[in-house]
Amino acid sequence: MAAPTMETSTATPTPTQTITIAKGLNMALRSAMERDPKVIMMGEDVGKLGGVFRVTDGLQKDFGENRVLDTPLAESGIIGTAIGLAMRGFRPVCEIQFDGFIFPGFDQIVSQLSKMHFRSQGKVKLPVVIRVPFGGGIGAVEHHSESPESLFAHVSGLKVVSCSNPVDAYWMLQQAIDSDDPVLFFEPKRRYWEKAELDPTAEPASLFTSKVQRPGAAATLVTYGPMVRTCLDAAKAAEEEGRDLEVIDLRSLSPLDLDPVFDSVRRTGRLVAVSESAPESSVTSEVATRVQQECFYSLEAPVLRVNGFDTPYPPSRLEDGFLPDLDRVLDAVDRSLAY
Repeated sequence: MAAPTMETSTATPTPTQTITIAKGLNMALRSAMERDPKVIMMGEDVGKLGGVFRVTDGLQKDFGENRVLDTPLAESGIIGTAIGLAMRGFRPVCEIQFDGFIFPGFDQIVSQLSKMHFRSQGKVKLPVVIRVPFGGGIGAVEHHSESPESLFAHVSGLKVVSCSNPVDAYWMLQQAIDSDDPVLFFEPKRRYWEKAELDPTAEPASLFTSKVQRPGAAATLVTYGPMVRTCLDAAKAAEEEGRDLEVIDLRSLSPLDLDPVFDSVRRTGRLVAVSESAPESSVTSEVATRVQQECFYSLEAPVLRVNGFDTPYPPSRLEDGFLPDLDRVLDAVDRSLAY
């Protein structure tokens, strides 16, 4: 897949500059590699090509082939090698080229990466970050548009996070690399080229926390990753009709930081949880259950969910009907407010 080439960024950004998510990730990797020689990058086409989405552009040129490794097309081998390197003191960052390619490495992630710290009674740490471009909206072929985050959020021993904007991309990836726990880092591929202002002197939020992206009082929208922009657009459209919606970005899917969500629902009395993933046994399922348990007497309407469908991801020409959009989100808001 062809993609625009990113400008090679410096590790220390100039005060307040406009960046994309892809550039923020590139800058975060560069900064982490300059701070710690044990940080290495590995994956398919991450070196000379700079990655399919150019997130690793320029890193092999500046850090060499021993720290930015072009691997064979073997996800199980990538993850297995990263586990061995982490046991010897390295901090590997693995790129899974597309979300649907992660499944050949599923056994290594679930059976080894997630369990080694527990098995060793804390003696072994595995500070491995697995970067996963996920979600749809780019018109890709089969196995290139998936939402597998719920599968990994269910696995004890793994941390699962997702950025939704360039600023979080820059800070969250560095925090994930610094973590001694294995972290799956889900990146919204259709948002890679969206822009925002980065102030590198600002204090970043903690990695495993949610964030209120837009305050409101009529109803609460909870989401993450690519759907944050969709929900913000829905809130803007609703404002024109006199409805003030609060939008919360979960950011961390495991562990979940739901205290801001509880506080919001106790004020608004209504919750719509939004995700591209299938609704069955998903992150939105967990959010709905926990809110019902904690905020039962504050709810003015049932918790509603807007998801993709319980089908395999469709051909690209049908994905617009599969993905939640502004209209589906606002329809759920209307139904919630009608109670």
